[in-house]
Amino acid sequence: MSKKIVLLTGASGGLGTAIAQHLDKNKYKVYGTSRKKIESDIFIPLQMDLTDSDSIQKAIHYIINKEGKIDILINNAGIGITGSTEETRIEDVKKVFAVNFFGMMELIQRVLPHMRRQKQGMIINISSIAGYTGLPFRGIYSATKSAVMRMTEALSAETKSHGITVVDVAPGDFKTKIAEGRIYTDLKPDSPYYEDYNRNLKMIDEEVEAGLEPEVLGKKIRKIIEGSHPKLRYNVGIFMQRLTPYLTACLPGRFFEKLIRKHYKMKN
Repeated sequence: MSKKIVLLTGASGGLGTAIAQHLDKNKYKVYGTSRKKIESDIFIPLQMDLTDSDSIQKAIHYIINKEGKIDILINNAGIGITGSTEETRIEDVKKVFAVNFFGMMELIQRVLPHMRRQKQGMIINISSIAGYTGLPFRGIYSATKSAVMRMTEALSAETKSHGITVVDVAPGDFKTKIAEGRIYTDLKPDSPYYEDYNRNLKMIDEEVEAGLEPEVLGKKIRKIIEGSHPKLRYNVGIFMQRLTPYLTACLPGRFFEKLIRKHYKMKN
């Protein structure tokens, strides 16, 4: 039996590398993308920029010419952003949406015709537990991931009759270097949000440091791919983070907001 062909975005580090490692060990052939040219022993590296349509098309064309198919698309690439909603630059908002949502959507649109011709395929979109609620000073990031969730739901309904399985995986905090690629809004000391923002930023980084090891997600992705009846949604993280979707659905909005503000020690 020939190996299943996987296209994995954001494979050069963190969660992407962990996913690639687990799939490579289990006889999948992984094409991993990154914006910069890299080398790898665990996946076939492809240079691709999600904000560049030509780059997306070239990567897909290369795999189809080489393998004749793409069995699984894992949309993992993304960037973080922090800052108050009022003071975050619109150009930074557009940049994050371009990578986290529009680039992902274009890649899906270009892969789908091949999967429909094959009459089978799987698309796994990596969103975030942050997509379930508007986190203070991460509202833009939350918005991009919420958009991914809603698009994934619609895509699943639209493509099921074509033999394509679509899955949303929402990670919580994992020990990665996400902070290094994050866009930071520079708040000046006279900003009305300065104290809350800096306190919040410190807690965000502490939560990442205390997060799960990336291998946990890599193992979960493999199980999802090999499962006989994959669910539409998976939340992967520590217990309290996995509880977030249920709390947002069950608790009154203002009460949940009060809990969030208390957690991040925000001023009254």
